[in-house]
Amino acid sequence: MTARRSKGDGGLHWHEARQRWVASVTVGYTPAGKRVVRQLSGKTKTEAKNRLKEILRDQEDGHSSAVENYTVSEAVADWLAHGLAGRSANTIDNRRILAETHIVGPLGARKLRELSADEVDTWLADRAKVLSTSTLQRVKSILRRVIARAQARDKVRRNVVLLCDTPTGQVGRPSKALTLTQAEALLAAAERSSLRAYLIVSLLTGARTEELRPLTWSHVVLVGDPAATPPVLPHVMVWRSVREDGDTKTRKSRRSLALPARCVEVLREHRDQQQEQRQRTGQRWQDKDLVFASRVGTELNPSNVRRAFRLVVAAAGLDPGEWTPRELRHSFVSLLSDSGVPVERISVLVGHRGSHVTELVYRKQLRPVVEDGATVMDELFKRREA
Repeated sequence: MTARRSKGDGGLHWHEARQRWVASVTVGYTPAGKRVVRQLSGKTKTEAKNRLKEILRDQEDGHSSAVENYTVSEAVADWLAHGLAGRSANTIDNRRILAETHIVGPLGARKLRELSADEVDTWLADRAKVLSTSTLQRVKSILRRVIARAQARDKVRRNVVLLCDTPTGQVGRPSKALTLTQAEALLAAAERSSLRAYLIVSLLTGARTEELRPLTWSHVVLVGDPAATPPVLPHVMVWRSVREDGDTKTRKSRRSLALPARCVEVLREHRDQQQEQRQRTGQRWQDKDLVFASRVGTELNPSNVRRAFRLVVAAAGLDPGEWTPRELRHSFVSLLSDSGVPVERISVLVGHRGSHVTELVYRKQLRPVVEDGATVMDELFKRREA
């Protein structure tokens, strides 16, 4: 006669209807005192017994057992529903598209507890054929965070993504900068656009598009005070962005920028035109004090900005498919650099934490040759004439 298993060691029996060996063990109790029983099955008695031993070993080590049939797709759905609290709607939508396209599609049906590092490596190598390196890093980060959430809730024991390196992906589309001739053509074409003021201020101040869309008139000073100590110039206070918390990208991004005379002129005209638009709109106007607003006073939609920008680019004789609004900022850096402005000063103007960031992001636009050293050496070691 087979010896009875000790108390707490679980049970093992043959399930006639399922034609499988079933192992069961108590893994805990509910707040009401009801037992929580885990059941695992196997085609053979040995398989079921080994799975039972695995659960008991986890309990002895103080770990909860991984959920048997919890899939990658279920983990992704849970993370999208509960792991993005406090993020903006655009961020959530972006992460959802990346997760559903590049994680759920290739890996969704895989049981999370059985996902191996080798499978993740193979998945990353496959995604590297169609994604840029930066996007690949973002997708890998999403999977890592998905599994970390599942791990914290005892759905899986370890995070295999931590064992994998990110391969090099496809070369992304490099940002470009307008030459002075192209910038002048763009500004001329912008004169006939509804985004005239927006584009001129963007190019001539280097502010981010996400900083200009929420800009309010209370943060714009068009009349300075030269007699003040120190003198107050016409300026714009870049203190907000369209981010969820309303703050700028970094602390250094919170800055006040002196306005070029052309910006002061165009903003005055824009303010008068906006007042006329407000009167025509009447009660439909939503007073949000925005400098760059829609026809009813609401914040500009990024898609509408890109669409109007492409029309201006085409009118300037450039390829609209090759340029985006953010490259006005790159052009600002390039034009200053071509004019001899040191990179340290440029980094302050564009709101970077240091010149390293400016050099890293805009390295192709930083063109001046540093000639001070050569000039001094020529003076110290003057070449003797034969």
